[in-house]
Amino acid sequence: MSDNAVAVQETQEEVYVSKTQVTRWQYTKREMKKKWAGYVMVAPFFIMFMAFTVVPVAVSILLSFTNFNMLELPEICWFDNYIRLFLEDDLFLTAFQNTLIFAITTGPLSYILSFLLAWFINELSPRMRSIVTFVFYGPSISGSAYLVWKLIFQGDIYGLANGFLMKMGLISKPIVFLQNTTYIVPICIVVSIWTSLGTAFLSFIAGLQGVDRSLYEAGAVDGVKNRWQELWYITLPSMKSILMFGAVLSITGAFGFGGIVNALCGNPSTDYVAWTLQHHMADYLGARFEVGYASCISIVLFVLMFGANIMIRNALSKVGR
Repeated sequence: MSDNAVAVQETQEEVYVSKTQVTRWQYTKREMKKKWAGYVMVAPFFIMFMAFTVVPVAVSILLSFTNFNMLELPEICWFDNYIRLFLEDDLFLTAFQNTLIFAITTGPLSYILSFLLAWFINELSPRMRSIVTFVFYGPSISGSAYLVWKLIFQGDIYGLANGFLMKMGLISKPIVFLQNTTYIVPICIVVSIWTSLGTAFLSFIAGLQGVDRSLYEAGAVDGVKNRWQELWYITLPSMKSILMFGAVLSITGAFGFGGIVNALCGNPSTDYVAWTLQHHMADYLGARFEVGYASCISIVLFVLMFGANIMIRNALSKVGR
């Protein structure tokens, strides 16, 4: 056995002995002292994450079991808010149904569309790739995107959709699309998908750029015959972490659908046809100041997003098998 191998073995034995002779906390404390620089660099993010994510969620859970109006001290009511939410609040059921409809349609469609476009753009030359990426990414960061869609579906003869339909003889008078309960939900879904090519889209492009090209050569030797097999057996397994990151962003955007409805149809929409859990929570928090009840709604929304996250993680774990 070489000297280096002997030294490594002795080091491993020393570590094992040191772990058995001290408690877990003492060993952890000693290792933290050795690697203090790394913990110092992680500390700012850790503090921000605890202060603006973990603590608010914990406080919301506690407040959901209280009656709190921000003027008086919280009064514990245990499960009264949840009983009222599911058994007495009819508008909550409408918001719950609409939120699921928006999430099931826009979430998967925007996720798949983002990846397919990123996959297509990845095959272009570097110069053309930059131009096409900007073209598709632009609507997600431009506030004028909503103005364009409002111009298209403007409810008079100057609206592009009404003008086209009247010119073709399909309608005799303008349709007020953004106030008509038949068209509000489909229009909001289309606009959501159009503006969904944001951070997830860019992360997919970066992930595709980071796939080791030698894996494709090895795959060809092992029997990979076409691009679809390359995608399933090589590309997707090589960027699972990026796929999970994009899924989290898509879930967040799908369940936080209220902003698009507000921009296009106002708040509330006609007959509450596009009323979501985000609207319901904001109504009780900002207009009625029922913080406990609003916290209860936020917990329901959090559970839905957490459950969707677990489902996506399980689905991605099967990629490439």
